[in-house]
Amino acid sequence: MIDEYLTPEEIVKELDKYIVGQEAAKKSVAIALRNRIRRRKLPPDIAEEITPKNIIMIGPTGVGKTEIARRIARLTAAPFIKVEATKFTEVGYVGKDVESIIRDLTELAIRMVKSERIQNQEKRIRELVEERILDALLSKSSSEIYFDEEATSSESPHVDVVWPTASSSLQRTREKLRDKLRKGELDERIIEIEVEESSSPVEVIASSGVEMLGIDLRDMFGSMFPPRKRRKRVKVKDAREILFNQEAQRLIDMEEVTAEAIRRVEESGIVFIDEIDKIASPAGRDTHGPDVSRGGVQRDLLPIVEGSTVLTKHGPVRTNHILFIAAGAFSQAKPSDLLPELQGRFPIRVELSPLSEEDLYRILIEPYNSLVKQYKALLATEGVELEFTEEALREIAAISYRLNQKMENIGARRLHTVMERVLQEVSFNAPRLKGQRLVIDKDYVIAQLEDVLKDEDVARYIL
Repeated sequence: MIDEYLTPEEIVKELDKYIVGQEAAKKSVAIALRNRIRRRKLPPDIAEEITPKNIIMIGPTGVGKTEIARRIARLTAAPFIKVEATKFTEVGYVGKDVESIIRDLTELAIRMVKSERIQNQEKRIRELVEERILDALLSKSSSEIYFDEEATSSESPHVDVVWPTASSSLQRTREKLRDKLRKGELDERIIEIEVEESSSPVEVIASSGVEMLGIDLRDMFGSMFPPRKRRKRVKVKDAREILFNQEAQRLIDMEEVTAEAIRRVEESGIVFIDEIDKIASPAGRDTHGPDVSRGGVQRDLLPIVEGSTVLTKHGPVRTNHILFIAAGAFSQAKPSDLLPELQGRFPIRVELSPLSEEDLYRILIEPYNSLVKQYKALLATEGVELEFTEEALREIAAISYRLNQKMENIGARRLHTVMERVLQEVSFNAPRLKGQRLVIDKDYVIAQLEDVLKDEDVARYIL
């Protein structure tokens, strides 16, 4: 596993590359990840008894809660899914199937493992694709297609094709075509390949009730009506992608992929439940109306967080060792307003602090994926060199901070709206500014935002 060597200190350093501040939250997730590494080194009987220490992150929007969870998932190559707790309280849904969280996580893990297997086998797959294209190029039907095209188009690349009888001559011809194929000289050539199409007479739309039973009607009908094969005329460049997918399906053992994906979900899956404060019922409020639905969602979440087996179409998935990270602002409710049983399943609570003006300035410049670096890279594609003075960045941070104080505090997301407004004219005119170097200074920032900031009502909509 990629995280075997990571100490808590190293995990925090990795998170520091993308997230400014919030040291307590970083340490909590670092310890949770390290405990997973420790658990894997224990005897199976002891390891089974050690469950993850789930975390509740408390703090306003835009301070880094989701980003911390997302980054640790990427750091450890773990299956990760984010859901909003309020999704399960929507009108018309009473206790909506929360087990779909685990099913979706399993599907994501299968795609992740399959992608890894394809990447590992890419060289072999491309070799097989090349051979199939060469077979098609040397087939009589494809050659006849080519000569038909040649008769109607003088722009088609000319390739002499013969059907030699001697094997040595055939091999020489094949190698000549291989060389042209690798150089891209045959990309526009029309060949005939075999493709598979679904032969099911009906389109199947799976319902949530059927999904709960772990049944996939598409697979069921697929086995009853196997794919129909037919020959199709396509350009060589298009055939590459079609044949790559076909060969990948043949080369990759999907049973092994599924088994590995389920193992990863059970051992290292991460579920991030956002807006969990929205399903908490503030103390003293009567349990009727929407509070009934909120309580129902909490009761439905409890067995999954506590540890249970969820039936999916790929087989049963145990949730005992999945790490759950919940987050919410808790401005109207408190963590203690959650069901006591659910509270007990989130023993670690960390509070994330609101972002100061200095934090916003650091977010602009420090992270690997900072907004300044993103905009510079985007405009560089148009041949425009973009530079910011320190005073300009300080002013953007100051304006963003003031707007967060006056309006809804959306944290670092305010930087996105302000930066987009500041660079609106530059982004619009970039194609005709090719080759120029633009310096964004404090005066330019104020000029771009002056009219909007004067009218607070307009600012509420624009910024």
